[in-house]
Amino acid sequence: MSENQESFHAQDAPKPMGQYPHARKVGDLLFLSGVGPRDPKTNIVPGNTYDHQGEVASYDIEQQCHAVFKNVRQILEQCGASWEQLVDVTVFLTDMKNDFPTYNRIYASYFPENPPCRTTVGITALPSAIAIELKCIANVES
Repeated sequence: MSENQESFHAQDAPKPMGQYPHARKVGDLLFLSGVGPRDPKTNIVPGNTYDHQGEVASYDIEQQCHAVFKNVRQILEQCGASWEQLVDVTVFLTDMKNDFPTYNRIYASYFPENPPCRTTVGITALPSAIAIELKCIANVES
């Protein structure tokens, strides 16, 4: 890894689901790997209910939105950055039609002024039983 790059593994964030860091700083930019709503201590997805076969029967997108924003903030802070330094957010939703209005309302409450750029993408699935994932970039110039 070059001298101007640093990887971060945030202790108080959900463990990555693969071989990757929570974030990597390159120059003045901090790139966060995809962040989901799993609880960092229990690995439980907030708002999910499961059927007798262990499949997701229903989920609460509002709970998942608040949890994912909390996890992003946690990673930023453990990397020495802040919420206000976010410049770009890519959001992945597994049910754009039903979840976008709730997510959009909650997103606006977290960014009442000077929001970062944002892209929202509807997808069919994520690697675990989550309905939302964020990919973020922050400007951390000294």
